[in-house]
Amino acid sequence: MKQLESSIRIEVKTDYIEEQSSPEEERYLFSYTITIINLGDEAVTLKSRMWCITDANGHESKVEGAGVVGETPTIKPNTAYQYTSGTVCETPFAVMQGYYVMVTEQGETFKAPIAPFRLAAPGLLH
Repeated sequence: MKQLESSIRIEVKTDYIEEQSSPEEERYLFSYTITIINLGDEAVTLKSRMWCITDANGHESKVEGAGVVGETPTIKPNTAYQYTSGTVCETPFAVMQGYYVMVTEQGETFKAPIAPFRLAAPGLLH
């Protein structure tokens, strides 16, 4: 199982969407672009996701569902799948982490972990 997990590399890029945020209403919008790279030797299909988002107040929310952005992509060996999504937070700083549930061509299911990453409005961190 560990070998399957290590065959998937996940890269994340985040952005603060200032024009759609409203700090006075405690509304901070962030986008994140995820690149899922299949380093293994067989295709995998992303079946579902689980996100845990923790804001600066320690409030934790979980998001689970089928696929990503309405798709359940199959990622062939040595290729990548990329998508962009977003989330609204009540604080200008939050941390996201989670996992994707993947299935191999052979029907083996495994979780590909998504390491914690920061969502931060500019100027907060030095």
